[in-house]
Amino acid sequence: MEKYKMAMIPEPGKIEFQERELRDPLPDEVLIKIHTAAICGSDLHLFKGKHPSVALPSAVGHELAGEVYQLGKDVKKFQVADRVTIEPVIACGQCHYCQRGAYHLCENVSFQYRRGQGAFSEYFYAPQHRVFKLPDTLSYEEGTLIEPLSVALHAVKKSGISVGQTSAVIGGGAIGLLVSMLLNNLTGIKPFLTDINEFRVQKAVDLGARGVFAHKGEDMVQTVMDQTRGLGVEHAFEAVGMEATLSQALQAIRKGGKVTLLGIFEEQFPKIPINLFVQREISLSGSQGYVWDFEDSINMVAQGRVKVGELVTSRYSMENLQEGFNLLCKPGNNQVKVLFHN
Repeated sequence: MEKYKMAMIPEPGKIEFQERELRDPLPDEVLIKIHTAAICGSDLHLFKGKHPSVALPSAVGHELAGEVYQLGKDVKKFQVADRVTIEPVIACGQCHYCQRGAYHLCENVSFQYRRGQGAFSEYFYAPQHRVFKLPDTLSYEEGTLIEPLSVALHAVKKSGISVGQTSAVIGGGAIGLLVSMLLNNLTGIKPFLTDINEFRVQKAVDLGARGVFAHKGEDMVQTVMDQTRGLGVEHAFEAVGMEATLSQALQAIRKGGKVTLLGIFEEQFPKIPINLFVQREISLSGSQGYVWDFEDSINMVAQGRVKVGELVTSRYSMENLQEGFNLLCKPGNNQVKVLFHN
């Protein structure tokens, strides 16, 4: 039987490619030959052995695009050689939430990499309802970034922000930058964005944000207050996952404002300025992954409304995956999205 290689993280800081048997897809499955895959922030948590929901050893990677290689006998939506991207979520389809269409809140929600199948591989199996065809105008690289764009889009939708409202984003990683781009597109007002990395803040500025350069001593909360007549912004988005940045987000919003939380916290019980919730009547809401967002994300990129390709800062071949992870773990690495090609 033919073999293929898939990346695993056996222990913190180590990438190892292991052989898998290439089987025929199940009746409802699509077998995809992977062209590109990207490292996500949650992959870095996993690489460090600090992911709050996953223990090592584990497969790694869930952002990918490729072409249909083989079809299960019941698959009707696709043809061999179709260009596709994958929604890697696994939902039971039977629980209270799934039955109401909120599959992102599934009582048994999981992701492909948590079940032993990662994107840093030559092949990937996916049920046909989680496979999305790419328009001819989208590259494989853009297709790979549909997954993180869907995370950002879901958060922006869930926040309820509307045209003309002010906003701030704490964190200039890929998700923070995508949120910032969406906010600029939706509201017509440049969001504030802060990060400790000058390169990422400048990237945000280039893509339509008002940068707050934390590494130069600029204070997010003070800057926001100075430029909003002391009111604060109506919406803030925390995309880091740290106690200090969550506190910043809560302090930067005006009375009656809302913080949407996207960051993954390695520390499970951060301290926050709790009295602000009563004093300012503010709210804090979490955003979990995506639900019915992939098609919207694909359409936005196809229409040129979000230029996800601007986030790609480095490209490697798949066998250099360890090098890519090492690079992203270096402080001040001046990277946003690192992509890998087969």
